Amino acid sequence: MADAVKPELRERTPYPEALDRSLIFGALPAEDRARLLAYAKLVRYAARQTIFLKGDPGNGLFAVLSGSVQIVAPSLSGKRVVLNTVGAGEVFGEIALLDGRPRSAEATALTSCELLLLDRRDVLPFLEQHPRVAIQLLEILCSRLRRTTEQVEDVVFLDLPARLAKTLLRLAVKPVERGRPPFVRASQSELGTMVGATRESINKHLGEWQRNGIVSMNAGLVRLLDPDSLAAIAEL
Repeated sequence: MADAVKPELRERTPYPEALDRSLIFGALPAEDRARLLAYAKLVRYAARQTIFLKGDPGNGLFAVLSGSVQIVAPSLSGKRVVLNTVGAGEVFGEIALLDGRPRSAEATALTSCELLLLDRRDVLPFLEQHPRVAIQLLEILCSRLRRTTEQVEDVVFLDLPARLAKTLLRLAVKPVERGRPPFVRASQSELGTMVGATRESINKHLGEWQRNGIVSMNAGLVRLLDPDSLAAIAEL
C-alpha cells in the first residue's frame, strides 16, 4: 500500500462502546465485546485515503465506527466498479479474513473515518468460540453476493436512468432535521462508476431530473426531492 498515507494508529481503542452499533458484534454480551476489543486497533483515515488495495495481504477485518468506506473493483485498464458503500456499524474485509488470501477489491475512505482493525489471528479463534457470530458474518457475505448479482442484472436488464434512480434510492440518507429530503453524498464520477456510465451521462440525467423537480444538486450532494418519481423510473 505504497501510495497510501499511513493512518493514525493506536494499540488499543479507548472506546468500550465501540462495537455496540456493529451489526454482527453488537448483540454479543458486553464481556465478549470487551474481550474482542482487547485485540482491536483503532485506525483513522482522511477522506479519499486508501485503506487497502486489491492484492494486499488479507490480514484483518475492519469495523466502521464513523464515516463511510467505498469498496471498489479496479481493472487493469484503469476502469473501476463500485461494489459497495459501508457505513457505521458495518464491517468489511470479511472475504480475505475468512480465506486468508489477498484482498479481492480495494477500499477507500469516502469521508474521514474511524475504524477498528481486528487481526485475523485474533478473530478466527473468536469465531470458533462464538458460532452465532460466524453465521452472521456468513449472512453478510451472502447479502453482498446477492447485491453483486443484482448489480450485474441491473447492468444487463435496466437502462441507465433506471440504474441511476435505483442507486440513488439505495444510497439515500435521511437527514436528522425533520421535513428535509433524503440525500446522497457522491460526485457524478462516483455515481458513474456505480452504475457503469460516464460522468457526462450522469450529469445529463441528473440535470433533467433537477429541471423536473425530482432532485436538486449542490457540490457533490444530490437531494431526492421526489423519491416516488425515482422509484417509478427505477421500475421498483
